[in-house]
Amino acid sequence: IGTGAWGTAFALHLVRLGHTVTLVARRLDHATKIASERENAEYLSGVALPLNLQIGYELKPALMEAEVAILASPSHGLRAWCRKVQAARDGATRLWAAISLSKGLELETHLRPLEVMVDELPGLTPITLSGPTRAEEVAIGSPTAMVLAAGKDAPDLTPLQVALSGPALRIYLSHDPVGVELGGCLKNVYAIAAGCSDGLGLGDNARAALLTRALTEMVRVGTALGAGPETFYGLGGFGDLVATCCGTWSRNREFGYRIGQGASPGELLERRKTVVEGYSTAAAFHRLCQEKAIQAPILSQVHAVLYEGLTPESAIGRLMSRDLKRE
Repeated sequence: IGTGAWGTAFALHLVRLGHTVTLVARRLDHATKIASERENAEYLSGVALPLNLQIGYELKPALMEAEVAILASPSHGLRAWCRKVQAARDGATRLWAAISLSKGLELETHLRPLEVMVDELPGLTPITLSGPTRAEEVAIGSPTAMVLAAGKDAPDLTPLQVALSGPALRIYLSHDPVGVELGGCLKNVYAIAAGCSDGLGLGDNARAALLTRALTEMVRVGTALGAGPETFYGLGGFGDLVATCCGTWSRNREFGYRIGQGASPGELLERRKTVVEGYSTAAAFHRLCQEKAIQAPILSQVHAVLYEGLTPESAIGRLMSRDLKRE
């Protein structure tokens, strides 16, 4: 559900594994265009879509025979999609789980994707799936790994782990969905910071130091919000952090890179078609850290650059001049 680059890529992965998949678009014109051209030129151009990947717009027929609904939506659109799924559940007798591919907090409520799903999709098992996954690489079958997480009271996810795994994608299980989701959210903020560093031309040493301290900050923020610390050293934390902060394809890193070169965040957002999750996530986490008195200096400086007009050079200066301490 959701025909952005990642939703389309994951649908392709599932089709290659032999599953029956319907890719559901938000707009009728987009669904029609994808179905006729067998390509999602708007978000994943150059990748052919096989004929056995069904393209749809109406949720009710798509859910009728479905066992699992996979929500590939930006975090700000997740609640609306969940409400559409709930309204279309009549007759979806086999549907038992909803998997979120979203990476971000709901801005108004600070809720994680699974918390939104619990609100809006009663009776379905809420699951998150996250990790280092560039859409274009998953679409063509390049190898990677992800983590599938649900609460300890969820049914056994081993059959779902097996169903989602294949030669190009290895799935691990976790009972810490809080940590997996927070890692997927926070890494976008730190990718903006890494982009700023690269845009300023600060070099490999600066990026390596930034990522190391960002991981420490992820653990501090995440554990204060109820996550297990070990989760952030896994695929949903460190793995996703490295991919997003170092990949030139990363929207969040590229956004930060342009800011580092002197562009205004507001002007960049006005010209964008795709979502930069780290922008709104920085605001949500900044408020959370203030409310709960959590020390997050990198996140705080990213927020100041994005929302308070601070220059990236000044943000670096603030971070480098903090009181010295033991690692």
